[in-house]
Amino acid sequence: MAFFILRALIAALGLWLATEWVDGISVNSPTTLILAALLLGIVNAIVRPLAILLTLPLTLVTLGFFLLVVNAAMVGLVAAFLPGMTVQGFWAAFWTAIIVSIVSWIGNAMFKPGQPKRID
Repeated sequence: MAFFILRALIAALGLWLATEWVDGISVNSPTTLILAALLLGIVNAIVRPLAILLTLPLTLVTLGFFLLVVNAAMVGLVAAFLPGMTVQGFWAAFWTAIIVSIVSWIGNAMFKPGQPKRID
């Protein structure tokens, strides 16, 4: 449970960076930012696998690059469900998805579960 909360906070950091760097995305409050990160985690766990399965032929033809479009669609879906978050257009969702993915990748690399940290 603690790891899920940590991942949600890392995703919230990525969403916050996206609101600072990407034109066309806005979040009204810090509470909305946390809710958006939690909802993004739920959407990525439930809807994204189904979307990947349905778009598998297109993903294979594009050598995996269509997954970037799927990730952008997940950000757009979160914005559609959350009243305090707005995403204006595909490219805003696209760059937001890339920023959140990079921040999540770095954060998850730093805080891997089940591996003790060595202090040398």
